[in-house]
Amino acid sequence: MVTGNGRARPPICYAPIAERDRMRMEYLNNKIWRDETTCTNMLRLGKGAFFRFCNVFRERHLLEDTIHLSVEEQVAMFLNTIGHNLRTRLVATNFDRSTETTSRYFNLVLHAIGELRDEYIKPPSLDIAPQIAGNHRWDPYFKDCIGAIDGTHVRCSVPKAMEPAFRGRKSFTSQNVLAAVDFGGRFTYVLAGWEGTAHDATVLKDALERPNGLRVPTGKYYLVDAGYGAKPGFLPPFRNTRYHLNEWGHHPVETAEELYNLRHSSLRIRVECAFGSLKRRFKVLDEAKPFHPYPTQVDIVQACCIIHNWMLTDGADDIFLEAQNDPPEAPTALNEHFRQSLTGAQISNHHRTIKKKFAMIQKIKDTVSGAQWDDETSTIRLEHEMAINYIAKHKAAAEFINRPIENYREMQIIYGDRLATGKYAKGSSEPIGTVATSNGL
Repeated sequence: MVTGNGRARPPICYAPIAERDRMRMEYLNNKIWRDETTCTNMLRLGKGAFFRFCNVFRERHLLEDTIHLSVEEQVAMFLNTIGHNLRTRLVATNFDRSTETTSRYFNLVLHAIGELRDEYIKPPSLDIAPQIAGNHRWDPYFKDCIGAIDGTHVRCSVPKAMEPAFRGRKSFTSQNVLAAVDFGGRFTYVLAGWEGTAHDATVLKDALERPNGLRVPTGKYYLVDAGYGAKPGFLPPFRNTRYHLNEWGHHPVETAEELYNLRHSSLRIRVECAFGSLKRRFKVLDEAKPFHPYPTQVDIVQACCIIHNWMLTDGADDIFLEAQNDPPEAPTALNEHFRQSLTGAQISNHHRTIKKKFAMIQKIKDTVSGAQWDDETSTIRLEHEMAINYIAKHKAAAEFINRPIENYREMQIIYGDRLATGKYAKGSSEPIGTVATSNGL
């Protein structure tokens, strides 16, 4: 450009972009995908799984490399945001990008993940689920069951005027998310966005009435909780009967209705495990309020479900929570192995007795002054006079002092790490935190 006096104006100089790109790549290599653990901590996906996930977008032309921003960095910024519920300005600072660039590519990646929905959120198979086939607890009683349905509340952020509709049974504003899950833990249908005050049955009704909504094939059904009610295609448990696994404790099944509810609960818990895994991986669904507009929050729920299913398909999911083992309906395995005829209550009582004995042994070892442990013979040795005085106050300890303790090593294996010790307990009158020394250590 020529100025008014006829001389050329010097060009505008910018900072060297190549050096900035080098620093960005150094951050990615050292702080994001340095190793498997670091990558999992930062992105909630392992290193190998992350790069395979990025290849999905590249192969389908859903995302493209730009001059200064690769597909890997675009996806990394997105996963870092939803994995830890971070603000855009913080992610922009970490990745050395502007907030506009960070926000724009967040939305691009979100849209790209949404384009995978038909590939990874598919209706369940009509064949008998492998988890049911051949299992005496469920086959043939639930052979036509194709999955479980439940709702979960996901914390949300909405304008003040909208909060009453979103503040339901939770103490915070939330959206009511309905999902159908097969017995492999995959989401087969997800409906997100309903206000937190909406009843589960209302959300299910909407899912069934939508043009491309939830469909139940003829002759098949989903397991649901009692709140959805009994209707064709949906099988709830008996009301006013023990149902949830934590309600059983050590009490065996007593009626046919209880047996049905126990089997029903042990199958339907798969949907609870899927929700647990989803919230454990993506903190944007679990902890503090998200920082995105509400429509984006709804899309994020769907995107998280797609990523969850992709991880299970890829076979690299180390966060998925397996279903809990059922409480024993009868001590079949023990009776068959030892040729006994014990009830569940008898085994439970014996277990509590042995655990109580082990706790007493540990207390004597750790707290009685002068007590010495002989590891070879599993014996607590105490001077005669001290032993007499201690046993006079604690008569139950007599069988553990100055005589070999039978089966101690087996008790150590079973109960060694399961005793509550109060090791980390702290009262309100005690100091908290640590005081930094002058050398910073």
